[in-house]
Amino acid sequence: MNNLEKYLTITPEIQEAIANNKPVVALESTILSHGMPYPENVAFAHKVEEIVRGEGAIPATTAIINGKLKVGLTADELELMCKAENVGKVSRRDVAVYLATGKVGATTVATTMMIAAMAGIQVFATGGIGGVHRGATETMDISADLQELAHTPVAVICAGAKSLLDIGLTLEYLETMGVPVVGVDTDDFPAFYCRRSGFKVDFNAKDEKLIAKILKTKWDLNLEGGAVIANPIPAEYELDFNEIESVIQRALELAKERGIRGKETTPFLLKHIKEMTEGVSFASNLQLAYNNARVASKIAVELAKLD
Repeated sequence: MNNLEKYLTITPEIQEAIANNKPVVALESTILSHGMPYPENVAFAHKVEEIVRGEGAIPATTAIINGKLKVGLTADELELMCKAENVGKVSRRDVAVYLATGKVGATTVATTMMIAAMAGIQVFATGGIGGVHRGATETMDISADLQELAHTPVAVICAGAKSLLDIGLTLEYLETMGVPVVGVDTDDFPAFYCRRSGFKVDFNAKDEKLIAKILKTKWDLNLEGGAVIANPIPAEYELDFNEIESVIQRALELAKERGIRGKETTPFLLKHIKEMTEGVSFASNLQLAYNNARVASKIAVELAKLD
């Protein structure tokens, strides 16, 4: 960690906010480079940052550019990530390679958590976390997000886990690793496009103030790792569970036929789910991400009051 300043670049605004205990919300860049088409992703990137500022927090979008871990991006850097030309998808194992080679990389949930923790940011808003993939008993395909949640002290505000995962096994894994799963005014663990997955959260927190208190207590006790803050998609944008399950099954079969594996799986599935639902899932994806940014900002504001 002594050489961290060689690799970590934080914008002056975010640096000042962290130094003065002002609320900051980390944002990932994989959703921009690998989750949405250009130029819709540019509008999305700016809109998410506006939402965070509107709630009284400062947005900190992360990426790897020119051998640096970037915390906060300029408009040109956001454009670069959105155009996604030769932009890789970077998880923890890839970070050193991208820094050493100067390649441009979009940060996943795991990498964004890692960079946020290095910078001193405790709250991160994303769409949905990765997890245990369906069929993982044979493929061992388990997202690095889960290990990061077990060890890195960052709260991840998300619409649960992506519905294309094995949600039951994902929650079992989180329980084993001691990661709290807290619902935002819900008993049900959400499944990305759907408000319910058939599984429960560990605790239903009625508001952001209580969530902030839970997080502060966890970290005051030096309990390792982060937390999943499960925030259901707004009801008006929810998709039908059975319908989306049928679409996911078709997309999974297509992925198997084409030999899609590993980190290429999720972008492939999301693209085909969007096509199969005629774009309805994409609109829902936008709305749940905006909603997560809103709630994350409120939690960050409440956390700043407690310090």
